[in-house]
Amino acid sequence: MKDFLKDLNKEQYDAVIHSEGPSMVIAGAGSGKTRVLTYRIAHLLDKGVDPFHVLSLTFTNKAAREMKERVIQLIGDGEARNVWMGTFHSVFAKILRIEGHHLGYPSNFTIYDTDDSKKLIRNIIGEMNLDPKVYVPNYVRSRISMAKSHLISPGIYAEDSDIQATDESSVKPLIKEIYNGYNARLKRSDAMDFDDLLFNTYILFHDFPEVLYKYQQKFRYILVDEYQDTNQAQYLIVKKLAANTENICVVGDDAQSIYAFRGANIQNILNFRKDYPDYKLFKLEQNYRSTKNIVNAANKVITFNKEQIKKTVWTDNGEGEKIGFIRATSDNEEGKLIADAIFSIKMNQQRLNSDFAILYRTNAQSRAMEESLRKLNIPYRIYGGQSFYNRKEIRDLLAYFRLVINHNDEEALQRAISTPSRGIGKTTMERIIVTADEQGVSMWEVIGAPQKYGLKVNSGILNKLGTFITMIKSFSAEMKKKEAYEAAKIIANGSGLIRMFRDEETPESISRVENIEELLNSVKEFSERGAEAAEGDMELQGTLDEFMQEVALFTDADKDDDEGNNKVSLMTIHAAKGLEFPYVFIVGLEENLFPSVQSVSTRTDLEEERRLFYVALTRAMKKVTLSYAESRYRWGQFTIAEPSRFLEEIDESLLDIPHKTALKTAPADREQRKSTSFGSSIRQRNLKTIASATQSSGAANFQADDTTGLMAGMEVEHPKFGKGKVVAVEGSGPNKKATVFFSGVGKKNLLLRFAKLRIL
Repeated sequence: MKDFLKDLNKEQYDAVIHSEGPSMVIAGAGSGKTRVLTYRIAHLLDKGVDPFHVLSLTFTNKAAREMKERVIQLIGDGEARNVWMGTFHSVFAKILRIEGHHLGYPSNFTIYDTDDSKKLIRNIIGEMNLDPKVYVPNYVRSRISMAKSHLISPGIYAEDSDIQATDESSVKPLIKEIYNGYNARLKRSDAMDFDDLLFNTYILFHDFPEVLYKYQQKFRYILVDEYQDTNQAQYLIVKKLAANTENICVVGDDAQSIYAFRGANIQNILNFRKDYPDYKLFKLEQNYRSTKNIVNAANKVITFNKEQIKKTVWTDNGEGEKIGFIRATSDNEEGKLIADAIFSIKMNQQRLNSDFAILYRTNAQSRAMEESLRKLNIPYRIYGGQSFYNRKEIRDLLAYFRLVINHNDEEALQRAISTPSRGIGKTTMERIIVTADEQGVSMWEVIGAPQKYGLKVNSGILNKLGTFITMIKSFSAEMKKKEAYEAAKIIANGSGLIRMFRDEETPESISRVENIEELLNSVKEFSERGAEAAEGDMELQGTLDEFMQEVALFTDADKDDDEGNNKVSLMTIHAAKGLEFPYVFIVGLEENLFPSVQSVSTRTDLEEERRLFYVALTRAMKKVTLSYAESRYRWGQFTIAEPSRFLEEIDESLLDIPHKTALKTAPADREQRKSTSFGSSIRQRNLKTIASATQSSGAANFQADDTTGLMAGMEVEHPKFGKGKVVAVEGSGPNKKATVFFSGVGKKNLLLRFAKLRIL
């Protein structure tokens, strides 16, 4: 045995050397999870285990590469390279290349990526003469993907009454036929999509026991990283492979299970002991990353979850700074205060930009942060995503703005005319470009007078071009009469962009709509600044072309990047998992944002949101700062935001709260929750305002009415906010929402399927 094991603490050492039989390593944040996995592999090889008998499964190629490099550093290059180590998809693809002939696939089968799958589904929808606005390809693909991750074949899908009831209620009863046709087309093309790599591996092992036995004998030792993130297919495949020797070691942390929306099932790790009754449990509870204050705050928060494997994370690190707390009046001020804080720490403590991370719940929140950082010349990068103004949906809408302002902007024209699709194809666009070049005029002039310039297209295309020209001209007329926000809203809706993304009904399309909403919020704030300036006889009038000039400064690409990767990191909390930074800012800690409005109706969803907050807290090494804004714009409506319940779950002794007496309370119904000193104190500071809203109704016995016929002008009563008047009602079905003004509380935007209202 080599002396590398001396680098481990006692718990890590025990987990590494217990190589026979089932074992589960519950690894708290920053406790050395990757070290245990790599040292365990090294220990197996060091004691003579054939590397070809070792299977190590990860979720990212980066994790697999890092683990293999560290094993090589520990015991040398030789045998280490022969370990079967990689992602679930890469390892199973390798097996299918060898064994796929059992399922009728050649060894050189094609793997379709997401875009390939979407294109194929789109073609099938077209061939079936279905309306793509009803059978949105993205939605159909997500339904098929979720089915495959749960090992539901086209035949089972078609026969399952619950699945069919869901499709029929969404007016998409033929998804079963699309799924069947999609799989048949894949097979005919000798292709598998990403989900098939899991699905077909399961079928291979289920239907061909001799193949399963072969790989059970081959993989005598199985290690699985991030076990809490496995889905049904991954779980069952691993269980089959390990059934013979049961030499399986899973490593993970139930407190960091945050991918249910991708099909991950936290029950896989919670039920490990039921699957392997003689398992050995190891807990890595020493945190090497964070200060005591950060560790204690995270520990306190996660205690509010009922479904968990109990552990107590601790650290030998110093107490560290208290958790920072920022209360801003608006999301714009939130961005400014955070940028100022980063600038101050940088200057006073000589820190690098890369020492800082700003974490948020949704991508749309990056806009205010980006603008504030740019104003202080602090370089940043969007981690795992694009800069707000470089996102496709934002560039699509900005292209319309540019074209409305300047008809001769040909880049904007080409983007706008093709999104949403208008039946003006690539061939037509090529003819327009050639004609414009030959005639020496702009593309806009050609499509505005096609016969004059000799554009050779049929009458149907001429009508479509005429419709597009009329639409852009009408937008231009509105822009001249209205301030920036009103004009922007007309363009966003009239262009069809918002409708296109809403119709897709996928997590990605919802995010795109949220980002457009955030852009419109920015225009709204700009308009209000323009109105204030106009009152003082200043030059700024708040028009759309002035807004675009301002945006041009924000979106101008950096020509010099002398600082390389020395940039502040901006990312969603989901993207931050596995990373660490000295200074972390967690922004937007408000009810219905974090936790999200979709996650507060069930305990399961709320507990996942709390785990997400736990992950955010534990990214920080030296200091974490929490922030929330008292108000935000949503679809141009000024709304009052309420502090997140997660703020109440941290002991006040761990928080650095400036100007405590100015803090506002959370909603009154949180009086029923377990109190902390911080939660109690912030609730008491606005008790009189809340009392007027709660005493009128008696929330415990409150009976809500059917709000199907709710209209503007109606008087209503809410169990928390009391009596109010409906200002506006918009949307339909499950997305129908009302804006209600409550006396003493202010204006609230309420999603009617969740809101409890009594009509007076």
